[in-house]
Amino acid sequence: MFMFKKSAALPTQEQALPGRANAIRTAKHFLNGRDLKGPYLQGLESAVFGLGCFWGAERKFWELGEGIHVTAVGYAGGRTPNPTYEEVCSGRTGHNEVVLVVYDQKKISYAALLKTFWESHDPTQGMRQGNDVGTQYRSGIYTYTPAQRQAAEASKAMYEKALKGTGYGAVTTEIVEAPEFYFAEEYHQQYLAKNPSGYCGLGGTGVSCPIGIPAAAH
Repeated sequence: MFMFKKSAALPTQEQALPGRANAIRTAKHFLNGRDLKGPYLQGLESAVFGLGCFWGAERKFWELGEGIHVTAVGYAGGRTPNPTYEEVCSGRTGHNEVVLVVYDQKKISYAALLKTFWESHDPTQGMRQGNDVGTQYRSGIYTYTPAQRQAAEASKAMYEKALKGTGYGAVTTEIVEAPEFYFAEEYHQQYLAKNPSGYCGLGGTGVSCPIGIPAAAH
């Protein structure tokens, strides 16, 4: 969300901030009133994505509508337990700004979420997204099941081929098993629904991801 002059390398455990034992408080979903932290209805699936500033990234997923139970922003992929926004922005936690998507696989597929992920940002930029520079803006897919991992890897190869065909470089997206997700502060949740004219630094490549939407992969 802001420009910071900091390292493009993730911190070591010794360099990471200590964090805290208690989780940050959050609230209900601003748009649908559901509890962000659950418990979620039986049968729902979870997915986590990092694609730059999480304000705009979260909106991309709640706008998918039917099948999306809850979206929430938070921090994942770092070393500091229960980090604050300011700590993440310092570059000394290793966390990425991410979006948690809880969805009904009977109404929307994981493939559809992947398509939204790829087309909503430029996954070739490394530790940045547009003017937002830093390790917390890296592109990432964090998977909960082997099927999600397989679908994510296949979509990455597919989209990288499409991007290279239009002159883009290699995709830098990390695809790893989902680490612990830490909910961000309440004011960050559904930020662009509360502040419609607020900052959104996301910009896609304009290249369509050829992943097939109909087939569910969860």
